[in-house]
Amino acid sequence: MEQLEYQTISGLKREDFVSTIKGKQTDLYFLHNNQGNEVAITNYGGGIVAIMVPDRDGKRANVIQGYGSIQGYLDAPEPYLSTLVGRCCNRIRNSQFQLDGKTYYLFANRGTDSLHGGKVGFNAKVWEARQLSHESLVLTYISAYGQEGYPGELKVTVVYSFTDENELIIDYHATTNRRTVLNLTSHGYFSLSGIANPTPTVDNVVCQINADYYLPMDPTSLPTGEIRSVGDTPFDFRTPKAIGRDIECGHEQLVIGKGYDHCFVLNKREEDELSFAAKITEPVSGRTMEVYTTQPGMQLYTDNWADGYTGQNGATFPARSAICFETQHFPDSPNHPYFPSTRLEVGKIFTSKTIYKFGVE
Repeated sequence: MEQLEYQTISGLKREDFVSTIKGKQTDLYFLHNNQGNEVAITNYGGGIVAIMVPDRDGKRANVIQGYGSIQGYLDAPEPYLSTLVGRCCNRIRNSQFQLDGKTYYLFANRGTDSLHGGKVGFNAKVWEARQLSHESLVLTYISAYGQEGYPGELKVTVVYSFTDENELIIDYHATTNRRTVLNLTSHGYFSLSGIANPTPTVDNVVCQINADYYLPMDPTSLPTGEIRSVGDTPFDFRTPKAIGRDIECGHEQLVIGKGYDHCFVLNKREEDELSFAAKITEPVSGRTMEVYTTQPGMQLYTDNWADGYTGQNGATFPARSAICFETQHFPDSPNHPYFPSTRLEVGKIFTSKTIYKFGVE
């Protein structure tokens, strides 16, 4: 694996991430742009460990949650903390789906359901890494036939790029040798105030989501199948509002999730269009983040179940100290024929792009 030398600003140490797991080497890679900002990524699960960007006064801070060493990821109280997720992110009901008349049984790691790829998903795999430049990192992984119960050998490439416009771009590519299903995402836990001990709540973060509809869920946090209008509900973020404004309003959907943990149906003019999905603004620091994606859906998760566990540089992560914008196909899509399809055919290439663009106001 190639590694480019660089003087870091995040306080993270590469040697804390160098290890060998099942014969594969883990490492930490640094991307930086001409503005002097930095992104740190480990090839263990493709985890984004740091995004160092300035506030309105030019003070840089890390705005994404992660662990400070490879051991932190191996012992993770939150195993999906800012990692890649697959083969299928989110939930699959009863850990099974049908494809071409055959039922495939997945590993049940959340009650009777399969969550975020099963027992050992992409978040806990060592990816092959190749750093092309100071701005780009390529990760590849081959998921064997039958892994976690999924058909087909799946070859996945994820390219991280960090531009001079402070855009973190994630490009996904995948092929299979047998018809299969997949739903890939990055589960970034964003804290625009900057991680700290403790990391502040996101209640006052102002959020806008470009979605007229969302997917309500049943008491097990799986989609009911209904596609419901956000109008006159706490899920209406079409006009920017504070995350905390309605989160404790008692709406039955927010009670189920202990906050927001729902997939939004993004407004699109055409399928696979790269379009605006969301924006958040942190009022104290002035930091902003815009989200653009080709994906049809986006899971908003307000870190409802965190308990104050420790991350990098002594930071702690209490409940609702982060916002996740998981761009994806809809949860449990293989079991809902009218949801956008997650099928991947032999000879076809799955591609998607998500951009997280950082700025200040």
